[in-house]
Amino acid sequence: MKIVNIVASAALPHRLDLASIAKSLHWAKYRPKRFPAVILKLKEPKVSLLVFSSGKIICSGAKSEAMIIKAIRKIIREFKNKGIIIRGPPTITIQNIVATADLGGQVQLDEACHILRSAIYEPEQFPALIYRMDDPKVVFLIYANGKTVCTGAKKEEHTYQAVERLKMKLKKENLLHPASINYAGTQATRGA
Repeated sequence: MKIVNIVASAALPHRLDLASIAKSLHWAKYRPKRFPAVILKLKEPKVSLLVFSSGKIICSGAKSEAMIIKAIRKIIREFKNKGIIIRGPPTITIQNIVATADLGGQVQLDEACHILRSAIYEPEQFPALIYRMDDPKVVFLIYANGKTVCTGAKKEEHTYQAVERLKMKLKKENLLHPASINYAGTQATRGA
């Protein structure tokens, strides 16, 4: 499994002067007539931040919770170094974790749709089965080749738990088969 994006919010206990931030940080992008936030892109850690006048900061592009914390701390330090008054520590909340995984075989999506509660599969509309798991509360996009996208978790460990539970459920219900077997259960031939 690989975490590909974490989106988090950080709330400062006061409002921010966005014009001052944009003026202080030469690399900041601020076009208030187009978008009501200062856009900041850090190179290390490689994330994007949206800073709003309410004191809210949205951070995206991180690959771990530690990266989020590092990025928020770095930008707060940068603000302080430029003379921007910060009256208290931010409250950081993970909003969404997106991960990809390979389930290790082919998935029989038609059958899976009937067996998995809260599953939707309309191949004419979208090639993946959409599965809403209750515990942990996440949403999967499951493709026939066994690739999956997991979204909605608020903690990294919940993402890992969800992928493992999905694998176990598919195996238990005999819906996950080795890649060399096709849906009909016969050996697939290479190059065919």
